[in-house]
Amino acid sequence: MARTKAQPYHHGQLREALASSGRALLEEKGIRGFTLRECARRAGVSHAAPAYHFASIDDLLAELAVQGFHELAAAMTAEAARADGDAAEGGATSHLVAQGVGYMAFAAGNPALFQLMFSREANRLETPALAAAAEAVRNLHAAAVEAAIPHASGEIKQRMADFAGASVHGFISLLLDGQIGGKDSSRALKARGLSLLSAMAETVVRVGS
Repeated sequence: MARTKAQPYHHGQLREALASSGRALLEEKGIRGFTLRECARRAGVSHAAPAYHFASIDDLLAELAVQGFHELAAAMTAEAARADGDAAEGGATSHLVAQGVGYMAFAAGNPALFQLMFSREANRLETPALAAAAEAVRNLHAAAVEAAIPHASGEIKQRMADFAGASVHGFISLLLDGQIGGKDSSRALKARGLSLLSAMAETVVRVGS
């Protein structure tokens, strides 16, 4: 009987399978518990198979970080689009707040991936794709500030883009690290987050006026 040709690594989507298993492992074990061998085991392939797509553990982590930034940008854009579609009120200010909501929601839903994306480890993962993905998120902050204070000087716009990004990132990072909100209910935390985002947007507009 003729033998059928074996499928490489048991399936044709090895890269995607490794990324998927790697992401699940990252969320379960964190960066310190992350190994290529365990990713391969979870993907159902030999421990040597990942080398065909990822030469090192850093390559796979960089891939996950790129995915994270793409998803972060998508979450920010989706929330802003919802706010823009609400014909009522707020304009550029509500757009800025909504982007922050998307940022925080992504971080809260993917804490280990979010930590990887902005950790010291990410510095050694730097690739052109990762740099571009991170820059796209920064550009979203800058574009929202530009829309909120279109007549401000370039220096003030840059300062307020830094301020907006730092406010959103700082709050959710402290929250995920357990530095704030430890005794708050999820409803109270959402209220605190919205309050901070509103104050941030109001400050941007006031300084840029």
